[in-house]
Amino acid sequence: MNADNMVAAIDIGSSKICTLVAEAAEAGAIRILGVGICPSQGIKKGMVDNIQEATQSIIASVERAERASGSHIVAAHINIGGDHIASMNNRGIATMPGQHRPIGMEDIDRGIEGARSISIPTNRKVMHVIPRFFVVDGQEQVSDPIGMFGQRLDIETHIVTGALTAIQNLSKCI
Repeated sequence: MNADNMVAAIDIGSSKICTLVAEAAEAGAIRILGVGICPSQGIKKGMVDNIQEATQSIIASVERAERASGSHIVAAHINIGGDHIASMNNRGIATMPGQHRPIGMEDIDRGIEGARSISIPTNRKVMHVIPRFFVVDGQEQVSDPIGMFGQRLDIETHIVTGALTAIQNLSKCI
C-alpha cells in the first residue's frame, strides 16, 4: 500500500463515530482498507459537550480503523455538523491585466479570495468557499473558464461558515 494514495475520514455523529481508511486505486476507484465504528460519547446534536468523552470515542474509532486496515492514520478528513453551520452565496471578481493571456487557476484563486472576504461576525469562521459557476465578461453559467479569454471573471460561490468555538472544541478532540 502506498501512503500517498491512502485517505482517512472520520464521521463524528451524536450516536456513533465512524473512521474509514481507504486507498485510491486505478481509474478513480477507491478500495476500503478498514473501518472503525464505536458509540459516540460527549457529542450532542453534532457538537462537543464533553471534550474528554468525545476524545476517547474518537480515539477508539481511529484505533479500530487502524487495526482493521493495518495502517497508521496521520491525517484525516473530518466532518463538522450541527446547528451552528450556516451558508450563503457570494460573488468574487478577478480582473485580467491584459487581453493577451487566457484565464488561469491563479485568476480563479483571486476571485475565490475576493468572495471569501465577506463580513462575518468574529465568532464565526469560513470553512469552505465552493465555486458554483463562473461569468466571463458577462457570459453567464460558464462551467470552466480556464483557457478562455476575458477581461473580467466573476465567480459565484457558496460559502459555508461555522461557529468558531464549536470548530475549536472539535479540533481539540481530534
